[in-house]
Amino acid sequence: MLGATAGLFLEAAHRSGVRAATGVLAGVAFIVVLSRILHLPREDVALGALRGEDAVKALLIVAVMTVHSIAEGVGVGAAFAGGETLGILITIAIAVHNIPEGLAISLVLVPRGASVRTAAGWSIFSSLPQPLLAVPAFLFVDRFAELLPVALGFASGAMLWMVARELLPEALEQAPRRSVLATALVAFVAMVVFQALLL
Repeated sequence: MLGATAGLFLEAAHRSGVRAATGVLAGVAFIVVLSRILHLPREDVALGALRGEDAVKALLIVAVMTVHSIAEGVGVGAAFAGGETLGILITIAIAVHNIPEGLAISLVLVPRGASVRTAAGWSIFSSLPQPLLAVPAFLFVDRFAELLPVALGFASGAMLWMVARELLPEALEQAPRRSVLATALVAFVAMVVFQALLL
């Protein structure tokens, strides 16, 4: 996810550094506000069979990934407007990085009692904005072109905050620090290299 975050930010910054930075700040702010809302003491917070703090974590990651998918859908549509080859490359890159995103959702839900089928369903749900927004973005690329750096920055900021505040601390609680950091580094480098090869 960190590799995908870096890729999104670099693509946004390439288009407009100021808009990319604005998007990152907006993405972080969105997640901070959403996290505070979800962490209010509520007995009735639920997601399927999950209740309380487990439901809060699950809702937070599903919300982040779903909002993040909005920018990806816009990116796919705008990329196809720039040519079929670019569109296919961006679609492949996003499809590949959807794998760790789906795993991230499942690795939060399953240990908290959700079934594998339910986790897979939420993983698919979180990516639905991609095909739904790719077509309008392609059709209205001139309007979306101005928003694309902000949207990509928003997605990278939201993901970065989610990794730093939720996923990484949880991984460090359950596995040795050296293993977590080594795995994160290898995954980050692999994703960056893969994106560089595609683009």
